Amino acid sequence: MASSKEYLDFILEQLSDVEGISYQSMMGEYLIYCKDKLMGGIYDDRFLVKPTKAAVTLMPEAQMEIPYDGAKAMLLVDNVENREFLKTLFDAVYAELPAAKKKR
Repeated sequence: MASSKEYLDFILEQLSDVEGISYQSMMGEYLIYCKDKLMGGIYDDRFLVKPTKAAVTLMPEAQMEIPYDGAKAMLLVDNVENREFLKTLFDAVYAELPAAKKKR
């Protein structure tokens, strides 16, 4: 099942306080970036983020879910209604991710 454009629009609106948010459509799903770092994505209308130490600390009860067959497990963000929490989450995860690789 592909993710809906409506759910993408909702998540993007919830992330509107976070600087540098962008997305890329990929096979009916959406990858979510922050200033060129891949943060997570929307898969089957589920918002998942990379399981960094900060993400696990901020969401200790979050379930680990597989976005698609063969992928590594990611954390399910179930507090998508709270914009302030999402900004805190993205700021913390962004700080832990390595710099984006330069394209040749």
